[in-house]
Amino acid sequence: MLFFSYFKELVGREVTVELKNDLAIRGTLHSVDQYLNIKLENTRVVDQEKYPHMLSVRNCFIRGSVVRYVQLPPEGVDVELLHDATRREARGG
Repeated sequence: MLFFSYFKELVGREVTVELKNDLAIRGTLHSVDQYLNIKLENTRVVDQEKYPHMLSVRNCFIRGSVVRYVQLPPEGVDVELLHDATRREARGG
């Protein structure tokens, strides 16, 4: 639940999602659920030459199980909040 709560705070911000098949998609985070399924709007592919068939995709739903990484904007990362939440999670509280 730690990451779900954190990602909910990032709704409306631009993120880059890298999938397990090496496709990286940048877009505005519209929603995320408890399974870390992600809906992006205003998307664009990072490597457009490698994935030209994805140029027309503007909105997408990404199943959480195919996500490798989510790159966050630097200003969107509250390191202290993450440290505190991680400590609470480790203690079971």
